[in-house]
Amino acid sequence: MRLRTSIIAGLALLLTAATVWSAPSTPSKPTRGASKPRASAASKTRVKKSSKHSKRREKGQKAPAPERISEIQQALAKDGSFSGTPSGKWDDSTIEATRKFQTSHGLNPSGRLDAPTLQKLGLGSQTAGVAAPMPPIASSSIATKAGQTSQRQ
Repeated sequence: MRLRTSIIAGLALLLTAATVWSAPSTPSKPTRGASKPRASAASKTRVKKSSKHSKRREKGQKAPAPERISEIQQALAKDGSFSGTPSGKWDDSTIEATRKFQTSHGLNPSGRLDAPTLQKLGLGSQTAGVAAPMPPIASSSIATKAGQTSQRQ
């Protein structure tokens, strides 16, 4: 019984010591009720912090470049869905032509560009939707591993 009590007391002591050692060395933040010194109007300008994580990616798809839109319009015109000259602008006639193309090819007629639509137009990736993307193979890591293997033998 004394052994169990001494083990428990020792563990409690270790936990307490670990808590003290892992405590942050910076003072804690003031509570809401604490008064802060007022800053002058000149010092209120904020400096933007730079961080590699500060630039957030905008949600949604980016608009295609005018050259890409012209390419899409030409492909829709070859199919007979788009009538007119390619303008490089994603306008109502292009959306309607895209819907018409999607309907005639058994796709969801949303009028938006998606991977299946681009593939059917002959402008998409050949691997999109087939399998998960593969990470690039770093040739330097392969050479390093081969060199290490030959040294071991």
